[in-house]
Amino acid sequence: QVQIVESGGGSVQAGGALRLSCVASGYSFDTAYMGWFRQAPGKEREGVASIYHRFSGTYYADSVQGRFTISRDNAKNTVYLQMNSLKPEDTAMYYCAAGFNVRLPLNGGEYMYWGQGTQVTVSS
Repeated sequence: QVQIVESGGGSVQAGGALRLSCVASGYSFDTAYMGWFRQAPGKEREGVASIYHRFSGTYYADSVQGRFTISRDNAKNTVYLQMNSLKPEDTAMYYCAAGFNVRLPLNGGEYMYWGQGTQVTVSS
């Protein structure tokens, strides 16, 4: 049974930082793309960052480039999202997802398994 569990969300002031974690099980973690996505109320889901299983290649949305860092620890079946210099517009539910044979790393439609999400709220 596949399980993806996010943690680390919370409320911070603008300029602050949070580190999200995602622990996965039930599939071959080290063969999957792992991605972070977010969705704010009334908005479409947005791909935030993704990390490839080989060579840990990373991909970022323009809106978070230079502020967010995605990383993975295959030994722990865990992927992280370090979020620095947070802005109010980063407020959203953040989801972790796993995909295989992904062609567009920030396209959520290509990901197979999803977590329940963790809320991030940034106040001004």
